[in-house]
Amino acid sequence: QVQLVDSGGGLVQAGGSLRLSCAASRRTFSFGAMGWFRQAPGQEREFVSVIRWNGGNTYYADSVKGRFTISRDNAKNTVYLQMNSLKPEDTAVYYCAARYGYISDYDLSNGNAYNYWGQGTQVTVSS
Repeated sequence: QVQLVDSGGGLVQAGGSLRLSCAASRRTFSFGAMGWFRQAPGQEREFVSVIRWNGGNTYYADSVKGRFTISRDNAKNTVYLQMNSLKPEDTAVYYCAARYGYISDYDLSNGNAYNYWGQGTQVTVSS
């Protein structure tokens, strides 16, 4: 069993920055990908960003391209999400997710394809 612990959320003004972290409880070399999804009140969960653990290819939702950067630290079994130029519409609970084993390009943005989830961290952006 793998546990993901995500952290780093908080309250920030529009235009500010936050960095989220997600630490896995065991080595991640068997993971196909780790990423972030978010869910705002009354809305469905949506894809934010993902990184393939082997190769490091990154993918972003159009709404965050150019503002968010995902990265990983293999030695620490941790993935990060650097969020810059935050907007009020980025307000949501952000969840880390991990896929054990292979994942197709098609499924990278599909939350149902991920095996493990963090507990979520609240990000609130004030206008």
